[in-house]
Amino acid sequence: QVQLVESGGGLVQPGGSLRLSCAASGSIFSINAMGWYRQAPGKQRELVAAVTSGGSTNYADSVKGRFTISRDNTKNTVYLQMNSLKPEDTAVYYCFFNLGYAIETDYWGQGTQVTVSS
Repeated sequence: QVQLVESGGGLVQPGGSLRLSCAASGSIFSINAMGWYRQAPGKQRELVAAVTSGGSTNYADSVKGRFTISRDNTKNTVYLQMNSLKPEDTAVYYCFFNLGYAIETDYWGQGTQVTVSS
């Protein structure tokens, strides 16, 4: 069984920073991609950032230049460094691992609340 545990959310003022962590445990193999989605009430889920097994990264336009995704393969952990936070970044952030050979499966963290407010 694969489990993802998130941490690092909280309340920050505009312009502040947070670092989210997501550690996976269990049968971790054939990692295709890791990353982060976010969702606020009444809004659609948004892919924030992702990194592939080959190291390629992808960011939403709204976070480019402010957020950085990274990974530690030895720990099966993905991070999201968030700088210059804005109120519109407020959301629940969910990490994911896409695993599998031939058959791909998404696994999700429990979510961590990020609130940016003055």
